[in-house]
Amino acid sequence: MPVLISSELNDSSPPVREQHLREVAAHLLYICGRSEAELSIMLVSDERMAELNQVYRNRKGPTNVLSFSLMEGRDAEMAGNMLGDVVISVETAAREAARDKVTVNRRLVVLLVHGLAHLLGYDHERSDREADLMTKMEKELLQQLNGQRRKNMMKLAINVDHVATLREARGIDEPDPVLAAGICELAGAEGIVVHLREDRRHIQDRDVRLLRQTVKTKLNLEMGATEEIIKIALQVRPDMVTLVPEKRKELTTEGGLNVSGQKKKISGAIDRMSKAGIPVSLFIDPDSRQIKASRNVGATFVEIHTGTYADATSEKEQDEEFKKIADAAEEAFEAGLRVNAGHGLNYVNTAQIAALDTIEELSIGHAVMSRAIFVGLDQAVREMLALMM
Repeated sequence: MPVLISSELNDSSPPVREQHLREVAAHLLYICGRSEAELSIMLVSDERMAELNQVYRNRKGPTNVLSFSLMEGRDAEMAGNMLGDVVISVETAAREAARDKVTVNRRLVVLLVHGLAHLLGYDHERSDREADLMTKMEKELLQQLNGQRRKNMMKLAINVDHVATLREARGIDEPDPVLAAGICELAGAEGIVVHLREDRRHIQDRDVRLLRQTVKTKLNLEMGATEEIIKIALQVRPDMVTLVPEKRKELTTEGGLNVSGQKKKISGAIDRMSKAGIPVSLFIDPDSRQIKASRNVGATFVEIHTGTYADATSEKEQDEEFKKIADAAEEAFEAGLRVNAGHGLNYVNTAQIAALDTIEELSIGHAVMSRAIFVGLDQAVREMLALMM
């Protein structure tokens, strides 16, 4: 097998998606024109890495990655197609991932690229020129890998529910969410989101039908999986639907959908939408169990709930919640699901989420509408788009 992964980690070590790492390594070999080469990847603890450093480099303490080439010296003739070993300390990688605010698995890929560059003959310690060449080569490899993940800039979908909330507060016909949707599209939004609730507290049936006729980008209908709303969705045929949990007394959607606890109900709704050609997204918490369930029931998308991240009251708490979102988006992407995110995002906390290349689209409503009171809706949308670049 071209790529062999061995692990000396224990249950307390950060979780590693070994299959994904194996696939990335195989693709890297292909990019480098070494598809037939054999590569060994060893995942170790800091303690083990420190031992290797002491024995082979006469240095104390762990480092993030070591490479042992079989293409040099007296081992070269016996190596055949074997490039050598890349040894990565997962504990050190986890600390560096936290520092850089990326997932552990993303950091492992960066270290794998660095280790592979060494096996291919690059060595940043030989000279400044060699260091520059190695850095350039690593950047090119990472860019090609990232090109597989996101080919386009992240999209912004605007939720216009709160325009309807203001209208319903007076019981009159303005402001009109249909008009607001048009302004958002002209400002650069690539999707319009509305939630047709059972109690019709804001968006009305009339809004959905008019939006279906006027939206030029993409209409995403958020909805509970109830028979009444399902029938309306099948009649209106939005560009996609997002199934969300719905409680009558909640101010806004609270938490993600429990997909694993109601697979039969949700898979039935997805099946009906699929037969009508309507892709389905499931609004879920950043939870591995819900991701697996979403894939199993046949969803096309998941929308990762960012509310807990947005409500964090300290930097430490926000970093912890961001990591959950990043890991969940990574897992969903690797599982073949398309990934969106939203809830509670604003002009302060959006940029960090927008940097995740596994996410295609952010759904934002309240923050944009709040900002629009002061600067106008067109400007509010453009400012949010600028944060996402």
